[in-house]
Amino acid sequence: KGMPDLREAICQETKRDMGLEYDPSEEILITTGVSEGVDLAFRATLNPGEEAVVPEPCYVAYIPDIILAGGVPRTVPTHLENEFRVQREDIAPVVTGKTRSLLLSYPNNPTGAIMTRSDLEDLADVVMENDLIVISDEVYGELSYNRDHTSFAQLEGMKERTIILSGLSKSHAMTGWRIGYALGDPALIGAMTKIHQYTMLCAPTMAQVAALEAMEAGKEEMLQMRHEYNLRRRLFVSGLNRIGMDCFEPKGAFYAFPSIEGFGLSSEEFAERLLHEQKVAVVPGNVFGESGEGFLRCSYATSREELIEALDRMETFIKSL
Repeated sequence: KGMPDLREAICQETKRDMGLEYDPSEEILITTGVSEGVDLAFRATLNPGEEAVVPEPCYVAYIPDIILAGGVPRTVPTHLENEFRVQREDIAPVVTGKTRSLLLSYPNNPTGAIMTRSDLEDLADVVMENDLIVISDEVYGELSYNRDHTSFAQLEGMKERTIILSGLSKSHAMTGWRIGYALGDPALIGAMTKIHQYTMLCAPTMAQVAALEAMEAGKEEMLQMRHEYNLRRRLFVSGLNRIGMDCFEPKGAFYAFPSIEGFGLSSEEFAERLLHEQKVAVVPGNVFGESGEGFLRCSYATSREELIEALDRMETFIKSL
């Protein structure tokens, strides 16, 4: 399940920051990154042929993980006019008698969108009415800029039916260390642990020691990094809008998701030409789902100097079209 000291530290931090109490012996599993947590959550909760609802655009592993678990993905598009926040009216029509779970990922990769508490409360009604399990990927939760992050598990009656997935990859810049964790009801965590112990055995011990040190000694650095990301966010998003790439203000994570409608190119064509002609790497939005077509994912997890250079090159590319 992971080192007892690390499990205890995560549970204490979750209680302090979210007001949620989890038993470190029964209600937490240390995973090899959040990606393993996503895989385990679907494999532990989906029977063959059961459905999982996933809002798009979304992280590229969600749909394959559902399929590998024997499940059926039911995707729901989100839209720019709602700042890519999933709406109750989007979810309700796709839920059937076979629907088992709803995956939420906020702050979102690739859009940088967040969900407000009011948004989540609207979804909670659908979850209760249809007896769903919520798999809540909150790995970017610490990187929320305009307001505190709200977990679905914080809503009344939702803790017992929510699996929180998070980790230190984004908050503490520890991507390569592969440390994530799952918090949830003992039955859900127990089922995930059974699969974990026969596939992964355990998360790397050295990485767990590093994660514990990061949690105990790295808080101030994490807050400084978030402040720096916020400065980069404002610089880069304002720059995108200045050069003619319409971009809503992302309120979390470290991605901007500008529109390229009006340039006469698909997302893939735009991204490939920008790479070859100006040596600027972005990700075409369509790889995150059909509703991502017409957009690009741009990461601002790099220096302000490089972001300014990228904007200059992107402007040059746009003027050449």
